[in-house]
Amino acid sequence: MNYYSLNKKAPNTTFKNAVIKGLAPDKGLYFPESITPLPEDFFKNIDNLSNIEIAFAAIKQFVSPEIPEDVLKTIVEETLSFDFPVIQLNENVSTLELFHGPTMAFKDVGARFMARCLGYFNKDNTNEVTVLVATSGDTGGAVANGFLGVKGVNVVILYPSGKVSDIQEKQLTTLGQNITALEVDGVFDDCQDMVKRAFLDEELTSKMQLTSANSINVARWLPQLFYFMFAYKQLHNSHKNIVFSVPSGNFGNICAGMMAQQLGLPIRKFIASNNKNNVVTNYLKTEEYTPKPSIQTISNAMDVGNPSNFIRIQEIYKNNFADLKDNLSSFSFSDEETKEALAHIYKTYNYVADPHGAVGYLGCKEYLKKNKDVHCVFLETAHPTKFLDVVEEVIKEKQPLPEQIQEVMHKTKVATKIGSYNELKSYLLNN
Repeated sequence: MNYYSLNKKAPNTTFKNAVIKGLAPDKGLYFPESITPLPEDFFKNIDNLSNIEIAFAAIKQFVSPEIPEDVLKTIVEETLSFDFPVIQLNENVSTLELFHGPTMAFKDVGARFMARCLGYFNKDNTNEVTVLVATSGDTGGAVANGFLGVKGVNVVILYPSGKVSDIQEKQLTTLGQNITALEVDGVFDDCQDMVKRAFLDEELTSKMQLTSANSINVARWLPQLFYFMFAYKQLHNSHKNIVFSVPSGNFGNICAGMMAQQLGLPIRKFIASNNKNNVVTNYLKTEEYTPKPSIQTISNAMDVGNPSNFIRIQEIYKNNFADLKDNLSSFSFSDEETKEALAHIYKTYNYVADPHGAVGYLGCKEYLKKNKDVHCVFLETAHPTKFLDVVEEVIKEKQPLPEQIQEVMHKTKVATKIGSYNELKSYLLNN
């Protein structure tokens, strides 16, 4: 499979090159040249397939021939070493739990898949690759864990000071080895802007091989389509007209769901559930896409004012606004509404959600007001104990810490503080 830049001013390239480079030379995101739907029988007989078989069939066309099938099978097996259960709350609403991996966040799948692809591509290479990644919360921990100890790969994570939860910060600042954390005086958009600027800085790129592990990277973005297929397998016999409500920040997850739909997955519609960072909600109302500075909220992984992956969503729908709007609804909710939803879910269903899942649940509730004939699945993207201060304050119950969280809580944070792009550049050139 070859990939082209969405800015259309760079040569097409291979999967390997797209993974190693991250961004195209013209600053564009890479997108696959073609999408071949899976046979109809694949979805009719999905009950007979394991998660590993489903994922292998779904991803194969996007990485072939550069990763041989036997290697790809191993990569998929190692990536999917945990469960993705669907929990039904009522007749119309279920949640898909994506927090059973090592860092208890949905990003474990993409980070583990990408780390293994990069490890394979780098196995005979004596040159080191530096993975540069900005995080608004869970990406940092997932990438740090996924890439820990990978030969020839150094990871540098930028995160906004004071704007990730304590547990998220511990997960990305305590691992050591080939993982470095940079604590940025600013917001997530500042971190993301620094990363993008680094990729375009020829003085840097002439001296080191940089790549990104944000969802701009095709190997981080595409494997997220697996979840939607796993949920469909669990629900399709009991529910028709399945709709997914995805808590959306950088829009990589929901965009991957749309890729699953392009592969033939019979999904009725998507809901982009936003917090107060509601650029896409406003776009669907006005047809005007206006990025804004990000606003800090209790669902911090969604605090993105200029979602990188939305351009990929527009590409899927050939920039046809009517087609996009036909398949995507979007709603925006306040912190107060999010807390009320957390309390309601706990009181009504005895289920503890995290703030991002609560926003997804609110998207379901809003959509169901006018669409009674659907089953809405909201994505529970991180374990609630990653947001203990918010969750425990709302539900008034102490939450036990899972083993994965306990492991990092008593480790010592190691981070370098920076406040400008020049400080990032200096760090990269001198370390």
